[in-house]
Amino acid sequence: MFPDHPPTRLLLDGSQIDLESVLAVARRQMRVTLSESPAFHERIAAGPAFLDRLIEEDGVVYGVTTGYGDACTRAVPADQHGELPRHLYTFHGCGLGEILDIEAARAVILVRLVSLCRGVSGVSIELLERLVWLLEEDVIPVIPAEGSVGASGDLTPLSYLAAVLCGEREVFDQGQRRPTAEVFAERDLMPYRLRPKEGLALMNGTAVMTALACLAYGRAEQLSRLATRLTAMNCWALDGNPYHFDTDLFAAKPHAGQQRVAARLRRDLEQADGSDETPRNSSRLQDRYSTRCAPHVIGVLEDSLPWLRGFIENELNSANDNPLIDPVAGKVMHGGHFYGGHIAFAMDSLKTLVANIADLLDRQLALLVDTRYNHGLPANLSGARPERAPLNHGYKAVQIGVSAWTAEALKLTLPASVFSRSTESHNQDKVSMGTIAARDALRVLILTEQVVAGVLHGACQALDLRQALDVRLPPALAAFQRRCRECIAFVEEDRALEADLRYLCTHLPDLTEGMYAD
Repeated sequence: MFPDHPPTRLLLDGSQIDLESVLAVARRQMRVTLSESPAFHERIAAGPAFLDRLIEEDGVVYGVTTGYGDACTRAVPADQHGELPRHLYTFHGCGLGEILDIEAARAVILVRLVSLCRGVSGVSIELLERLVWLLEEDVIPVIPAEGSVGASGDLTPLSYLAAVLCGEREVFDQGQRRPTAEVFAERDLMPYRLRPKEGLALMNGTAVMTALACLAYGRAEQLSRLATRLTAMNCWALDGNPYHFDTDLFAAKPHAGQQRVAARLRRDLEQADGSDETPRNSSRLQDRYSTRCAPHVIGVLEDSLPWLRGFIENELNSANDNPLIDPVAGKVMHGGHFYGGHIAFAMDSLKTLVANIADLLDRQLALLVDTRYNHGLPANLSGARPERAPLNHGYKAVQIGVSAWTAEALKLTLPASVFSRSTESHNQDKVSMGTIAARDALRVLILTEQVVAGVLHGACQALDLRQALDVRLPPALAAFQRRCRECIAFVEEDRALEADLRYLCTHLPDLTEGMYAD
């Protein structure tokens, strides 16, 4: 459901939108409206009108007067043109695997809508209005995640969007899974009848992989900040050397994102009087790499975010179906914009960047729990009283879990884009695997967020234990520690931490809000 007083609307008129708009619409934080501009409506209407003229003149248009894919040389009789779109979404109704969650499916609808609003896909304004209706009514297609090779676009998952518009298959209605026909009947809405090009326009594009990439980007950006804050907590808890993040040191290696991470760490570790309370020639001249080199690890992700954004937003704002229609020039342009190579490369890159963050934090927790390396903290960060210490095992199992989640994340970094397969009678003989790459990236993000939850729980414990040794906690970390302690308690006696960890995984965005206003 939308909030009682929803925020401003996203106006779609064929102009570019940004990644944040996709996230806001997906999360029901922004509503969607089509432009009422006559110029926009005329541009959209020109496409189907041009196609109608071509059909009347016996023109040949792929997927409109011909079969699909390898069957493009097979002419379809004129009296069967109207049936073609239904056959397209029907025979592609073979998706399997997990169902996209509602947030992801809302993002898919918006991404497809943005592309069609470019005005070169030959669709009607009525189709665009139906897509807006789905978002506004929160009637969201049930879309299986598996079955796309990423060219010709996301055919199988997007067939579920096309079928729902036509009153078939299933939807989430206000979060409840129901038959589409029932939901339409309750709202007195007739199923939509697709025009000749509209089945292809809906399905033959990169909307699923791009939508998932938008969601992955948002989570990765959040992860970069969380990993930096966790590093500051762990560095302080380990009695580390903050001079590893010195301004002049990082001026010598001018990667902007890496410098930004180092600056955030300096601020986090700074005391109220501006000092860091560490003598320049401390006994810890050089900390271990997982803290000392943290800006260099997190910085690679931070420096990669701008070009990742560029790849994703260019795809988001593209017309990526086939063929494209130019009614002004009188052209039908047959090409391959449905190929998701840019998203595939971006997501294959992102999952490696993210898995490296998991590996970094896993190493930090391993130092925290080990008395050989944690500089005076109890074994396994146990908070038990001395007489209860033999019974209690603190974060021993959490560290094992963090290691397991990290290993799984690292295992998934094998690039999907190199596994192109020849499909569909060798018509689709080079495919992007972009959707698999995007799904992999989201899975790696989920695993890494679980690592963050485990390490954050342990880091809060470590801060409390270090403060018990009469060491002052820097103000930035103290404020964050207070926020965390509102939802997770200190572990004195062993207790099952699953509920705490699940809570943290769900509420990481809340904890990240307002973090680092740079």
